[in-house]
Amino acid sequence: MPREKARPPFRWRFWLTACAWCAVFVSSALAARQAHRYVLRDPQFIFSSEDRAALTLQGVTYAARAKLLRVFAGDYGRSIFAVPLDERRRRLLAVDWVEDAAVSRVWPNRLLVRITERQPVAFVSLPLHRSSGSAARFLLVDAQGVLLDPPLRAQFAFPVMTGLSDDQTDTERRVRVRAMQTLMDDLGPAGQNVSEINAAVPDDLTVVAQVEGRPLELKLGDGNYAKRLQNFLLHYPEIRKHAANVTTFDLRLDDRITAKEQSKQ
Repeated sequence: MPREKARPPFRWRFWLTACAWCAVFVSSALAARQAHRYVLRDPQFIFSSEDRAALTLQGVTYAARAKLLRVFAGDYGRSIFAVPLDERRRRLLAVDWVEDAAVSRVWPNRLLVRITERQPVAFVSLPLHRSSGSAARFLLVDAQGVLLDPPLRAQFAFPVMTGLSDDQTDTERRVRVRAMQTLMDDLGPAGQNVSEINAAVPDDLTVVAQVEGRPLELKLGDGNYAKRLQNFLLHYPEIRKHAANVTTFDLRLDDRITAKEQSKQ
């Protein structure tokens, strides 16, 4: 008679280990659920509007505090662990003057907001519609080409940029701002006499500078800014003798200075 095949032994150790791990997973899930319910419901974690220290703003100078606080208005009265930090950061980045933001929880029921504000580099003269009755309005612009409303009671000593508009993208304005910064860096201390920079064409810059007490329009082109300006200042006393009424000069050719006569109306 054929022998019956022996049955494999029951793997007690394997199944006991599997059951143990299942118990661990189940107990961990239950514990996590209990902990989650605890931090969402326990009063000690409630973000309270009655606590003046519940929300701390750091790094705020020019951004409107009211707008920043409004981002968290709907979070009062519930646990700080229910506050969606990434979403709050996204809304903070939409506030004027905010370049970057970080939101963190502070045990047990507070929020800390760190703001990095944009740094303006120039004033911007923007044309207005004729119906407004004003020739231009002035904003600020940062190195990224972002236009900023001038804050109240703040004073800046920047030149005025023209050639920018609110119809341009940030990228288009950024190219022009960087051209302006390159010019000012090249001019060094001489840039203190520059009051206006036309960057409509980034590689063909024109400035208005005070020379011997007179505002002169100087076409500086695409480089050698300091050399061209220094050469003009060296020769200007003689130039003024022969062109006293001329206020526009073309310095784009390094070997010559061209006076631009004003057309008669």
